[in-house]
Amino acid sequence: MDGRDEVVALDREHLIHPQHFTADHTDPLVFVEGRGAVLRDADGREFLDGLACLWNVNVGHGRAELAEAAAEQMRQLAYATAYVGFTNPPAARLARRLVQLSYPNMSAVYFTTSGAESNESAFKIARYFWRRQGKPGKVKIISRVHAYHGVTLAALSATGIPAFQRMFTPLVPEFVHVPPSYPYRQTEDPVEALERAILREGPDTVAAFIAEPVIGSGGLIPPAPDYFPRVREVCDRYDVLLIADEIITGFGRTGKWFALDHWGVRPDLVAFAKGVTSAYLPLGGVLVSRQIHDAILDAPAAERFMHAATYSAHPTCCAVALRNLDILEREGLVERAARMGERLLAGLQTLRDLPVVGDVRGLGLMCGVELVEDRTTKAPALGLGARVLAEAKKRGLVTRIRVGQAGEHPIGDTVLLAPPLVVTEDQVDRIVAILRDSIAACL
Repeated sequence: MDGRDEVVALDREHLIHPQHFTADHTDPLVFVEGRGAVLRDADGREFLDGLACLWNVNVGHGRAELAEAAAEQMRQLAYATAYVGFTNPPAARLARRLVQLSYPNMSAVYFTTSGAESNESAFKIARYFWRRQGKPGKVKIISRVHAYHGVTLAALSATGIPAFQRMFTPLVPEFVHVPPSYPYRQTEDPVEALERAILREGPDTVAAFIAEPVIGSGGLIPPAPDYFPRVREVCDRYDVLLIADEIITGFGRTGKWFALDHWGVRPDLVAFAKGVTSAYLPLGGVLVSRQIHDAILDAPAAERFMHAATYSAHPTCCAVALRNLDILEREGLVERAARMGERLLAGLQTLRDLPVVGDVRGLGLMCGVELVEDRTTKAPALGLGARVLAEAKKRGLVTRIRVGQAGEHPIGDTVLLAPPLVVTEDQVDRIVAILRDSIAACL
């Protein structure tokens, strides 16, 4: 049994995968190496990494500098608790740096180990804040259809994709969904829908509205230009906190350090993960505004912030994050994402001559191609995306799709693209060419 066969055999016998479905795992790719925007499997085949694995390998694969940062920190202090009364240098320095890089109203960071944990923490922080303000009834979280906020139970309840929820109901109560800004399929004003939901539920019951600046896994949907400024006005009008889920969009992915800067909007909380370490080690967190920070700092003993996790502010993860930020800044990768994103989006626009391409959209190095059965009616293509992915894999491109849905909130199968920020011009052009050939092969 060769190395690959042994891995596959062990995998089949013992490993449960995210979104596990046995029929989809009959011939898995066994990745063994990565360099830049390229992955290599156990058979020596190379693949363009069309989604930075899971939107997160921002500085690209094979960065020995990050491995060295981890090893250096581990030799000195691999782990120490960061519970109250204890701290460590990498965590403190990273907290300061993130506050400086993010929105001007941010003041402090609570560290987590994943995006879902960041959103769970943000929900708890929002409730905590309102209870400290003497408004304990403000507990509801409003999120959006097609949103993806994670699949732990509260994050799953905020997620707006029914396929993730079907086998895990009942969901957590006090979560409400409204339509997103989705210019290709807009049927109502999404900001008016948000305001109606707040009024229907009662402003005194709504703690926060959570939104991805660009919907990612749910279909790669950038908003209309006036959407978030209007959302900010509505949230201010009814004393509702705005949580920016920047787990995908943070750390340069959209051509800005954080994506709401595209529209000049400041959130109250920012959930982040993924690109903060470029996935070299697990790390996430929640940035909070000065007002929320003060509510935590000034709390009496009976109202202390009793949220916690073993690996919060893990020193090795924080050390890798600091070095990752060095790379992003030193190599100008945030600005590069803007340039390469323009090239990728322009290339994908040429696919509109294919009869099943309904919409092409993107912001920075986040682009999507929505597939339809009929461009006039916009009837969603369902099942085509999986065939396109299979053809792309044959041609040396790996990425993912948003599986489409019909019904009240339709969306066609959507090819999702978000390569590492180090992707080259030639690689961007190859992604477009492979995708064209793959769609054409399915017609």
